Amino acid sequence: MTQRPLPPAILRPEDDDHPKEECGLFGIYGMPDAATHAVLGLHALQHRGQEAAGIVAYDGEQFHSHRALGLVGDNFNSPETMARLAGHVAIGHVRYSTTGDTILRNVQPLFADFKFGGLAIAHNGNLTNAYQIRKELVQRGCIFQSTSDTETIIHLIAISEYGRVVDRLTDALSQIVGAYSLVAITQKKLIGVRDPCGVRPLVLGRLGDAWMLASETCALDIIGGKFVRDVEPGEIVVIDDKGLHSLKPFNKAPHRFCIFEYIYFARPDSVMEGRNVYEARKSIGAELARESHIPADVVVPVPDSGVPAAIGYSQQAGVPFEFGIVRNHYVGRTFIEPTDQIRHLGVRLKHNANAFGLKGKRVVLVDDSIVRGTTSMKIVDMVRNAGAKEVHMRISSPPTTHSCFYGIDTPQRDELFAAQYDVAAMARHINVDTLAFLSIDGLYRALGEARRRGDLPQYCDACFTGEYPIPLVDHDKDPVQRQLSLLDERE
Repeated sequence: MTQRPLPPAILRPEDDDHPKEECGLFGIYGMPDAATHAVLGLHALQHRGQEAAGIVAYDGEQFHSHRALGLVGDNFNSPETMARLAGHVAIGHVRYSTTGDTILRNVQPLFADFKFGGLAIAHNGNLTNAYQIRKELVQRGCIFQSTSDTETIIHLIAISEYGRVVDRLTDALSQIVGAYSLVAITQKKLIGVRDPCGVRPLVLGRLGDAWMLASETCALDIIGGKFVRDVEPGEIVVIDDKGLHSLKPFNKAPHRFCIFEYIYFARPDSVMEGRNVYEARKSIGAELARESHIPADVVVPVPDSGVPAAIGYSQQAGVPFEFGIVRNHYVGRTFIEPTDQIRHLGVRLKHNANAFGLKGKRVVLVDDSIVRGTTSMKIVDMVRNAGAKEVHMRISSPPTTHSCFYGIDTPQRDELFAAQYDVAAMARHINVDTLAFLSIDGLYRALGEARRRGDLPQYCDACFTGEYPIPLVDHDKDPVQRQLSLLDERE
């Protein structure tokens, strides 16, 4: 592997060593105070996006909307706001942008009035042909109000020649390519959809007589709901006053659920595709220890995402687990002048070494992934400065060598640490005695699966292997085109 000059050790705000979150969806039908339940559901899904939050509710006569930049608790915290969101049906969204700028007009759910009435829609994932579709729609005279790929679905619904809203939605989705889960409401229905490969999650739940849709089961738990089942890949579920209806109008495709949900994205208390995420991460950590353990005195997680894997590693290796790094959970956005000195101290806002558990010890640091390497380097320096005798880093996933185009915000490939350097060079750069990643086969073993069933992997693991299960239409035609917000600049 060609070795490039190592980058300067400057911490920028975007230099987190994890992929950025996706988005979170919640929908509820048949509950008098639907929006209040949606707020609670979005609180449980806040880990999936912290840039913006929105809710649209329908009271039988009118749609009501509140959308804002920032956290759920900061934007849905007043009686006046909630009073304006009356209705028995509501959908909500927490956002981390993968396409489109972080501006209010991109905050979801998006709403539009059609010939058949109003429709609000929220989306988790990424449409890999949205740029091409948008160009065609603009040429036809469509006027876009946002730079989000979700709006392409709204315009495709608008120009569809079908009559029923579900048929229009099906027609629109048959023209798009990508990984997505959707929730939508009309005057009469709550609708949920997963893409034919099932890359992005969506679950179905009940609360009394009410139906719910959510990105994760933890959003059902917070309001006392019961998990019913996963929405199946390629399935459209429609909920109205007659109950639940299921449609499967798309061509069947291989199931390729995102494997990174088990590694990092989902909350540990959620159940994904029938598997408890916490137990999955412990199993992954145990497999990591079987593959690459080295004599050590303590196993220390990089909190919080490294904790379950570190527990599994510790149990398998028979080495004590210690919280050698403490995370500050109350750090929000800061507005400190970003001088070089402050950038170097930035990681200390989130983490601090517990010297009592580290001094003189051989330490195994367990984290879930390395993206750019900058934060890992500063964590290691912090542990060494606390007096650790040796520092060995173990990563509970394979090296992230490829960008994600399916709804997870990862850097372009030339910015990915593992795409540019071999393991030995990465170890030297972050200043560890040894560095090891979980193998791709080990990851599948930890999940109780063989990697391939026939010719295809059982999960979407493209960020590790470069095997993309869904065509990258926009990227293949124009690799520079990364965001729809660049459209106007390029024309």
